Amino acid sequence: MDTKQKDRQAVSVALVDALGPRSIVMVGMMGAGKTTVGRRLAARLGIPFTDADAEIEHAAGQSIGDIFANHGEEAFRDGERKVIARLLESGPQVLATGGGAFVCDETRAQIEKAGVSVWLRADFDTLMRRVRRRSTRPLLSGDDREQVLAKLMSERYPVYSRADVTVTTRDVPHEVIVGEIVKALMAHFGLAEATAQGDHDEP
Repeated sequence: MDTKQKDRQAVSVALVDALGPRSIVMVGMMGAGKTTVGRRLAARLGIPFTDADAEIEHAAGQSIGDIFANHGEEAFRDGERKVIARLLESGPQVLATGGGAFVCDETRAQIEKAGVSVWLRADFDTLMRRVRRRSTRPLLSGDDREQVLAKLMSERYPVYSRADVTVTTRDVPHEVIVGEIVKALMAHFGLAEATAQGDHDEP
């Protein structure tokens, strides 16, 4: 193991020790990369990764799109709240949440109690470019996706800003964003800057 690998391992150990039983909870808009980046962050830190949406679908026995269509958004949010509350009992882990989870007062309170929230912040153009690639977003299923996305951003960003850590995501390699999250978490926990010197990722 070379010096950089040892430094990265030391950073991961320090972060996981500081985290204790809590979860690192990825929050942000659809298309921000919570699942993709969260999975890589979990691998970096050597802790489990959990996708709340996948767990909701498993618990309901149907897709999120079908839950919205058959039962409505309110029923989905109720199920989401219960599933996230259960998942937060299983830390440490990296937990990716749906775009509306952190906006729910009760869910946000659960996250604040049992987790450390990381907002993956993205601008409109980045999100729109990404969500166009998928047709499985229930809230963006109509023809006015640009207007809906802009409205959701205006409503949700003030709430997302309450997250413990904010990192701006953009079109760079995922490992760059992971490295920035690690540095931001180190700062959040007040861990020695010197310990993080080996955690630089180049684009």
